[in-house]
Amino acid sequence: MFSHTSQPCTFERDCDVVMIPAGDTVTIPAGTVGYITQALGGSFTVFVDGNLFRIAGVDADAIGKQPVMPPSLPDNATDDDVENLLWDQMKTVYDPEIPVDLVNLGLIYRVDIDQERGRVDIDMTLTAPGCGMGDIIVQDAQEKIAVVPTVSDVRVELVFDPPWNQSMMSEEARLQTGLM
Repeated sequence: MFSHTSQPCTFERDCDVVMIPAGDTVTIPAGTVGYITQALGGSFTVFVDGNLFRIAGVDADAIGKQPVMPPSLPDNATDDDVENLLWDQMKTVYDPEIPVDLVNLGLIYRVDIDQERGRVDIDMTLTAPGCGMGDIIVQDAQEKIAVVPTVSDVRVELVFDPPWNQSMMSEEARLQTGLM
């Protein structure tokens, strides 16, 4: 399952991780050896004993990496600055099995920003309705948006209409996945 580009790692402390694709949370004990197979968007996918696990960026120290710091805005940030940062944050949310972010996969259907109330509403979908990681991906999107300064309320709704298909992917994503 791991490639020659995988990086070996040893868990330096017990760490709660999410099993891919089931979405179950388990604890990997300190001293466990694995291989980092993907490090995108501030989270890590690690191969351990025949299984894949997702490690959140805040727990990166467990495998000897720097924890991911939250984004910031300048004091004189405009509404456009906030919106751009929101989209940048969504581009740090990756499907743990596909090395492409939600935006380039075409999974973000609607973003509604109410600057006055600090509220962001997002409609998104998944590449497959039965994806066991769906709740984890939604939670990751919520967490990445919630840390944007000025945002106090985030609602991410999982929708399946219209059904997602590969034509919704950006050209870059289709090239990256070999679908073009």
